[in-house]
Amino acid sequence: MSQAITSDIILKTEGLTKHYGGVHALEDANFELRRGEHVAIMGDNGAGKSTFVRQITGVEQRTRGRVLFDGEEVHFKGPLEAREAGIETVFQNLALADDLDVPSNLFLGREKILVKLGPFSILDFKGMRTATEDALKRTAVKIPNLANTIRNMSGGQRQCVAIARTATFASKLIIMDEPTAALGVQETAQVENIIRQLKANGEPLVLISHNMRQVFELADRIVVFRRGRIVANLMKSETTSEEIVAYITGAKTGTDGIRTH
Repeated sequence: MSQAITSDIILKTEGLTKHYGGVHALEDANFELRRGEHVAIMGDNGAGKSTFVRQITGVEQRTRGRVLFDGEEVHFKGPLEAREAGIETVFQNLALADDLDVPSNLFLGREKILVKLGPFSILDFKGMRTATEDALKRTAVKIPNLANTIRNMSGGQRQCVAIARTATFASKLIIMDEPTAALGVQETAQVENIIRQLKANGEPLVLISHNMRQVFELADRIVVFRRGRIVANLMKSETTSEEIVAYITGAKTGTDGIRTH
């Protein structure tokens, strides 16, 4: 049965847990994201950050716990269901088709159909290109040649295509898992500008990042995972990078990191 939650909360998890046999990768994660809010998730490798996202998006099935999205309790059977509900995710592997051009990647699995003839379809390539141009403009992504295949693009351009695809179809929530981890300085700046544009558009975002500067520049709130648990939930304006590092490393522990906001 659906259960309503506070109207300004777009995503909420209660006791979200994932065990792989005897390994407790995620334990009792309680999390909230408000509409228009950008929240950064930080933590060391293996802290449970990506595991947390995989449970929300249905990539994996949780051991226990609840996920509430846009006022409804949900239990996605796979990422396609999450996507159809309005959650778009940029994973570290990008999930792009190297031999296709930009419009074909943006509409991969959601192609515009011009004419449908029984089992055959004629795609609306012009419509997809126009929609792609609009999407890139809306997210301030600059791709000089839309006909270029993904294989022939730089890492930064590939990442921007993945983010533009996400922003194009995300009706309610965007999740980014280390979107700039493998990028250079200029390419990182371009992705960060896209994130700022998403903020200006009022689109809620969950950002997983190891980049402290990036987190303090882009996020409203910082949630820290350690050994599968949320150990800190801090407003950016009320914390410091030193405090965040202390929670990541375990130098600082206890319930003082879980502050209300």
